[in-house]
Amino acid sequence: MATAEQLKALIRSHSARNDEQFRAVTLQIAAHNAKHGNPRLAEELRGLVEESRRQAAAGTPRAVPIARPSGELAGLVSASYPNTRLSDMVLPGRIQQQLQDIVHQQRQRERLRSHGLAPRRKLLLVGPPGCGKTMTAAALAGECQLPLMFVQLHALITKFMGETAAKLHIVFDAMAETRGVYLFDEFDAIGATRNASNDVGEIRRVLNSFLQFMERDDSDSIVVAATNFIGMLDDALFRRFDDVIEYELPDTGAVRMLIENRLSSFTLSEVRWPAITAAARGLCHAEVARAAEDAARAAVLADVTTVAGPLLVEAMAARRSMRAEKKKRGRKRRPNE
Repeated sequence: MATAEQLKALIRSHSARNDEQFRAVTLQIAAHNAKHGNPRLAEELRGLVEESRRQAAAGTPRAVPIARPSGELAGLVSASYPNTRLSDMVLPGRIQQQLQDIVHQQRQRERLRSHGLAPRRKLLLVGPPGCGKTMTAAALAGECQLPLMFVQLHALITKFMGETAAKLHIVFDAMAETRGVYLFDEFDAIGATRNASNDVGEIRRVLNSFLQFMERDDSDSIVVAATNFIGMLDDALFRRFDDVIEYELPDTGAVRMLIENRLSSFTLSEVRWPAITAAARGLCHAEVARAAEDAARAAVLADVTTVAGPLLVEAMAARRSMRAEKKKRGRKRRPNE
């Protein structure tokens, strides 16, 4: 066991973020345990210290230790620590390369800053729903070992003049204080063009505030804005982002990879890929993955370990039917139609 003084020293070194002191105290605790008949714990503690030193020498990035946002920020941002990696995603080569370059620059940001340069960190993701934009933010957080800070737009945007801009200010202040990946999903709610015919003065003020905050932001946080409607965004926004990454519906190769990844624990039989990819045409990545899961459930309930091609075609067709029905309902809800 650690002595009272050793425990206090551990807490002080952790609060001061003095890693070397923290390791030194841990080794003292290891020696104390070895002396008092607990060699196994002592050896485990020494191993953990050596692993910590190896990671520090390799420059492994460390996430800011946040349990959850507090104060005014608590209602505006939700924090999580994803384990998602870029290798978990099925993306076109050009997007995969863009994202890998961003991660590499983040890992080498101190080296870049020593030469008066900054890593790319302000990203605009555009494309159809379900094609991986939100998952990309999680993967960037996972790769950089940072918290994913999901900005709650329903709490951010209010009807009271000036209140939304004030809340945006709180979020951007948090970016400077707490390094993380800050995701503004459904970003068109903020970034819609100021020339829109249905625009109101408050929305224009919110967008102007966002543009100003983005211009001034020089934090180490990664800002990710995602939208399904690139045509709705104000032109001035594009100059504030370092990268605009465009997502598309999966092609035949991506459809096949998604299915094979989801069904890796099953045997595929009677597979005719042209028929399967034709059935998946028009579906997003998420819908293809869910259709594969539907087929897997049917196989499990039938007590077999094989997923047949015709079952996959049927599952894809069912998903396409669901999508068509959803669009139909959406059209019926529109006024004057």
